[in-house]
Amino acid sequence: MQEFVNFLNGIIWSPALIYLCLAAGLFYSIQTRFVQVRLFHEMWLLLISGKKSDHGISSFQALAVSLSGRVGTGNIAGVAAAIGFGGPGAVFWMWVVAFLGAATAYTESTLAQIYKEVDDGQYRGGPAYYIEKVTGQKWYAIIFAIATIAACGFLLPGIQSNSIGNAVELAFGPGELIDTGIGLISATKIMTASGLVLILGFIIFGGVKRIASFTQFVVPFMALAYIIIACVIIALHINELPAVFAMIIGDAFTPMAGFGAAIGWGVKRGVYSNEAGQGTGPHAAAAAEVEHPAQQGLVQAFSVYIDTLFVCSATAFVILITGAYNVHGMGESFLVQNVAADIAANSPAFTQMAVERVLPGVGKPFIALALFFFSFTTILAYYYIAETNVAYIRRTLKMTNFTFILKIVLMAATFYGTIKTANLAWGLGDIGVGVMAWLNIIGLLIIFFMGKPALKALKDYEQQRKMKKEKYSFDPLKLGIKNATFWEDKIKK
Repeated sequence: MQEFVNFLNGIIWSPALIYLCLAAGLFYSIQTRFVQVRLFHEMWLLLISGKKSDHGISSFQALAVSLSGRVGTGNIAGVAAAIGFGGPGAVFWMWVVAFLGAATAYTESTLAQIYKEVDDGQYRGGPAYYIEKVTGQKWYAIIFAIATIAACGFLLPGIQSNSIGNAVELAFGPGELIDTGIGLISATKIMTASGLVLILGFIIFGGVKRIASFTQFVVPFMALAYIIIACVIIALHINELPAVFAMIIGDAFTPMAGFGAAIGWGVKRGVYSNEAGQGTGPHAAAAAEVEHPAQQGLVQAFSVYIDTLFVCSATAFVILITGAYNVHGMGESFLVQNVAADIAANSPAFTQMAVERVLPGVGKPFIALALFFFSFTTILAYYYIAETNVAYIRRTLKMTNFTFILKIVLMAATFYGTIKTANLAWGLGDIGVGVMAWLNIIGLLIIFFMGKPALKALKDYEQQRKMKKEKYSFDPLKLGIKNATFWEDKIKK
């Protein structure tokens, strides 16, 4: 199974996808005149101002839901894996894909707002919706929807729950080994998996508003607590920070871990972590109540900064400052070995060991707790994304009880992921991320050449901003944007 998964990932995550992610980010950065820099202050203002309605959630809630998908195990175990397999230079390429990806995030989230719909009393939108409405190729939109349901409902939850299970086991010990039908499993992992599924079921059966209410409280709190601990560790070793920066920048362009390995792992884990271009972030963006689509696009672009430049960087600095990492070479060899050879790079162990070295007795349980909140809210976001794509397919195919089946499958995948090996869980997740990224980025580029709706929305928003309008408006027909039925109806009303 592991060999087959690795074979598929070798095809999906070929250099073609790595450079496509970077090229798409650069392309949209140039087309938007680096909106992620020019309107940085506007992002802050929009973040704290938003409102919600009976149909939609506020900009901040939408940010929290999308951040709950972005800020997850990728920020802890994913960064460790990038360093473990790509060397310290992989961190530099995570920064690059985050900076360029912010423009991609603006584009896909603005499109989600432009082409959103009201379905069963709440806003729905995402790549499947905007691909169909702009290109008219419903078959392509359905393929994306099916791929997303499979990825977010089955493949990706296991990564998050696996990291929780590994972190809890490392912090509190495995306990008694229990003989099951799928092998010997520690009692700690079985109890963790059971608790996760119970809490998960309670929330996802409560609907999107319960998910939004939970994440808007948990996400800022957990991210802040994690960053504070990381900043304490960095402050205690502040004299070593310049050397760490030099190591990251220097290794990004040297053959120590292989130039291709640094770029490949940096982009792969960067896209997994910040989701820019992956196509998952737009689903939460579409649910927001805003006056103008560009507003939510800007808020979502800012979330990429929070995820990678703040949280991922904090993890990377802590690992590199404390030296709690290995860098894998070819086969069983190591280019750098600072910790035991049997410590899995695809797990939160590097991060737990790093914090434990500075804060003995605190590091392992703290990272386990942080991972629980990071990863649990990400699983909630995955459910919401999968449910949105089920709703999209339901517009064409009359399916009954499919949402209920999705909830059961996601809970089962969460339980199974908690008790399985890290490499298999990450491998399956990488397949899901890669397929979505291929489909979404190609769709975004086609949409650009068919009308540039996201750029038209940005230009319109900036013109209204210069006029210092107190209340923004969006008239798609005036801008030459077709099939934006929600906004057309709003103008008529």
